Amino acid sequence: MTYHPRSEFMATIMDRGFLADCTDYQGLDERLSRGVVTAYIGYDATARSLHVGHLLNIMLLRWFQQTGHRPITLMGGGTTKVGDPSFRADERPLLTPEAIDVNIAGMKSVFARYLDYGATETGALMLNNAEWLDGLNYLDFLRDIGRHFSVNRMLSFESVKSRLDREQSLSFLEFNYMILQAYDFLEIHRRYGCVLQMGGSDQWGNIVNGIDLTRRVLDHEIYGLTTPLLTTSDGRKMGKSAGGAVWLNGDMLSPYEFWQFWRNTTDADTGRFLLLYTDLEAGECRRLGALGGAEINEAKIVLANRVTALLHGEEAAAAAEATARQVFEEGGVGGELPTLVLAPAEVGNGISVSQLFVRSGLAPSGKEARRLIESGGARVDDEAITDPGRMFQAAMLARPVKLSAGRKRHALVTIG
Repeated sequence: MTYHPRSEFMATIMDRGFLADCTDYQGLDERLSRGVVTAYIGYDATARSLHVGHLLNIMLLRWFQQTGHRPITLMGGGTTKVGDPSFRADERPLLTPEAIDVNIAGMKSVFARYLDYGATETGALMLNNAEWLDGLNYLDFLRDIGRHFSVNRMLSFESVKSRLDREQSLSFLEFNYMILQAYDFLEIHRRYGCVLQMGGSDQWGNIVNGIDLTRRVLDHEIYGLTTPLLTTSDGRKMGKSAGGAVWLNGDMLSPYEFWQFWRNTTDADTGRFLLLYTDLEAGECRRLGALGGAEINEAKIVLANRVTALLHGEEAAAAAEATARQVFEEGGVGGELPTLVLAPAEVGNGISVSQLFVRSGLAPSGKEARRLIESGGARVDDEAITDPGRMFQAAMLARPVKLSAGRKRHALVTIG
């Protein structure tokens, strides 16, 4: 695209690689140039923590605020009761209202690390769509809102079409999700003057529905903008690791493990991730990303430190780096390694090393632990181990024992 933006926000996100598509580049850019604009991104409360897959759009909201605009984080207390069917093969498990509230409480703390919720013109707002969705009268909603939706058009959206083409069931409950999300945009526009919805490119159909509904009901001009769905240079979905989801809450993934995830970025992704996940100046991101040989490892440490400091603070980032250097360069244990503390009763007459690898999170199952050990990929206190049945007694765990899965994943285990 050759469009040259006038607004600082559009120029920033285009330069750093955030922009996948926009309903009206020039119209939105001109609106952003005229003064403070309000935009939102929605987050359904399907887990107690957000994960790295959400971080791209959190950074997008951060740039939106830093370039002089007001972001809204919309918690899906209402829409989570339905579940977004976009590009899924099956229906999401339904959560109780109590579980949804617990998940929202767990997610909220992360946003405060990236956004300023102060009472200023550009201060972020945190809303919950249960506020307007929970009290809807079904017949009134059908008459006033449902009449604006064409089922033919809804069936044409790729997120729905791909599911139907595979002859996978799509419930009426799920089919209503896109109507509810469209109504969110209309309602936030009415209440807060919000003129922009942003999200991942898988949300394009839902965003366009909200724009169409608002135009039909109020005849107002509003906009949509999407970010790319990221994969790593080796084709993996961004945010997945050998240990599962990379959670943002520190009680679900330690700051050290979070730091290590970024330190393990491939050479080819380092510059791109610096641009997307840090607020380091763009030219410096590109300089670091272009380094070769051993120097690229220092660029990865900058990436890990910057991303970890944003989420967990400068001290946590420094402690994680110090532990990594102690573990990898000095052969030590490192104070920030994730630690499994076992009660004496859990050890009993002994516990196998394969169980320790599973319990510590270094292997997802006993089968995988045995495969790791038998293939020579496991170490105990930096010494190779090949017998998955080797037993550890309580006395052997009186001091922390270091477990290693490959060269990059480590944990400590001890008796508490």
